[in-house]
Amino acid sequence: MLQSHTFRSNLYEHITKMSELEWTFVDTPPSDEFAQLHFFSIKKSEGDQPIEFRITVYEYSTHNKLSMRFYALADKQVNQKTAPFTPFGWGRTLLDALSECVKSIYRFPYEG
Repeated sequence: MLQSHTFRSNLYEHITKMSELEWTFVDTPPSDEFAQLHFFSIKKSEGDQPIEFRITVYEYSTHNKLSMRFYALADKQVNQKTAPFTPFGWGRTLLDALSECVKSIYRFPYEG
């Protein structure tokens, strides 16, 4: 009896779980910029204080004009006293966009 229950449970999970790319087939016009979101966090040391940056990576269902599908955006600005800048990154992969955003975070000081 236990085997049957386990089999049904695994089958139900398999049927109801969306594949990693299946969501991209939702029928939306490209102008809607339909995206799946991925969330990350990093702490940058500024003096003796760690500053947490939360990064959201947008995985668009269609490529933009530059063939980019991933856009990463930090939740805080850096360089606030001189020329405020919100770290971001574009890429063909999640890793590319996330890496560019992290580099942008470290490029300027946090002056908040």
